[in-house]
Amino acid sequence: MKDTTANAGKFNDPKTTAKGEPRATVALTNPQTLWFNTGTLCNIECVNCYIDSSPSNDALTYITLAEMTAYLDQLETRNWGVREIAFTGGEPFMNPDMIAMADAALTRGYDVLILTNAMRPMMRASVQRGLQTLNTNHPDRMTLRVSLDHHSAKHHDALRGKGSYDITLTGMDWLRDNAIPMATAGRSIWNETDADARAGFNALFKSRTYNIDAANPGQCVIFPEMDMTAETPEITTRCWDILNKSPDDVMCASSRMVVKRKGQAPSVVACTLLPYDTEFDLGETLEQAERPVALNHPHCSKFCVLGGASCSA
Repeated sequence: MKDTTANAGKFNDPKTTAKGEPRATVALTNPQTLWFNTGTLCNIECVNCYIDSSPSNDALTYITLAEMTAYLDQLETRNWGVREIAFTGGEPFMNPDMIAMADAALTRGYDVLILTNAMRPMMRASVQRGLQTLNTNHPDRMTLRVSLDHHSAKHHDALRGKGSYDITLTGMDWLRDNAIPMATAGRSIWNETDADARAGFNALFKSRTYNIDAANPGQCVIFPEMDMTAETPEITTRCWDILNKSPDDVMCASSRMVVKRKGQAPSVVACTLLPYDTEFDLGETLEQAERPVALNHPHCSKFCVLGGASCSA
């Protein structure tokens, strides 16, 4: 849903901006990651979750192993050259096929990235056994990116609920002890500088001997906030030169995501951040999803182009 207050009149026409300038588009020039949304159900409900995941939201239902592997077949047919298969939710480990889907991707030679809160769904005995087996059979090719909103319990728990920080660290301790590669993803809403935030994460990682480089943006991601009430400029074709940026640097130049809306067949969307917006639904097949994407949403501007963020490693 597009903002109707701070950005009133903007982001309405995929071809032109509110000022009548040609809107920037991004072509799929270097596909590296195919994302799968495993479903919006989650064991917790976070403040300002961009996808509204919760214990009751099944707007995106569980994708199945058979549906997921059909897209892996399409990857081979279309010869995308993808390096990584990534999974997000909701909480991916609530999907009963999660371990099997990761195994299918790893067996075909892809690296695998799984986004998780490292809480109780991940810590079930059957999931632990599955992760241990996957890590043994495919060493250093599977990474779990843990949602750790802040390096302090105070701020993390303010978003995810009292006690969630300690539960997540227990999960990260288990990953550490089983030598399963991990990364973290935080948020930048506490008026910290990037350097201060990374220093805080660095201290935490060292104190718990986590093999995560806080200075590496690929291992310790700090996302800009996706505030739909904040005004953000529209991106025109002239902006690439003005900002000294290339459209090839934007996430939709290198990735697509498969979603399964309730009651519908799976389809491919342009962006991990926009699973509900039908304007960014590119069709049911990867071939249909190869067309360029118009940057016609505040997230395109604030998060990707101006924020320089990407959900992929």
